[in-house]
Amino acid sequence: MIYRARTPQTGYGRPIGIILLEEHIPCPPGTPGNPTTFSHPVCYEVASGVGTQDLRRANPGGLESFIAAGRRLVERGAWAIAGNCGLMVVHQEALARALPVPILLSSLLQIPLIARMLGPDAAIGVIASDKNSLSEDHLRLARAGSNARIVLASMDGRPFFTAAVGEEKGELDFDGVTAEVVDVARTLVAANPEVKALLFECVDLPPYAHATQAAVGLPIFDMITLIEHFRSALVRNPFIGVY
Repeated sequence: MIYRARTPQTGYGRPIGIILLEEHIPCPPGTPGNPTTFSHPVCYEVASGVGTQDLRRANPGGLESFIAAGRRLVERGAWAIAGNCGLMVVHQEALARALPVPILLSSLLQIPLIARMLGPDAAIGVIASDKNSLSEDHLRLARAGSNARIVLASMDGRPFFTAAVGEEKGELDFDGVTAEVVDVARTLVAANPEVKALLFECVDLPPYAHATQAAVGLPIFDMITLIEHFRSALVRNPFIGVY
């Protein structure tokens, strides 16, 4: 085996790079911002000066910071770049044009694939952090021309989640948020029996996927499933078995 240095790469063995926003939100295991979420190394860069509000606007801001962060990740050895907010879908196409590696900025990119796996009368239940932040423009970008049926729910009015994520108070009550996410999912599924899969738009929701799935019995997709799916294609391992 011969190992060779790559220019301008400064690190090795971390195929997934993740762009973070400037936020003050705890990242428990299960969130992309916590490296122990993954079974493989990841590396991070912050999109300087960019917060969630910049991604909600009709003309979203922060693209230059995203490109700069993405370039730093490529120089550090990332073979693919992921995001840390579902609303980053607004910069998906621009980053894919600007950078030489695959880009997967938002869990919403899975919508066309999920829709194709479900029957024609089925719908995808999308749970967002805030119903006012995830606009029809975000969903149009995510659908990518598909006819995916979406039923939207949000964590609005849930005090534990709002304090930690919406208001960025710096403290997160894990048990309290778990109960809130499960309740939102149960309410969504009960009111919409056509929902056959759930998708967490918000990257702060994957830590509660296990409890939510136990409650509703449906497939649950999120930013972690997207990253792990892509990594399984990016880093293939030899098959070992009996013949």
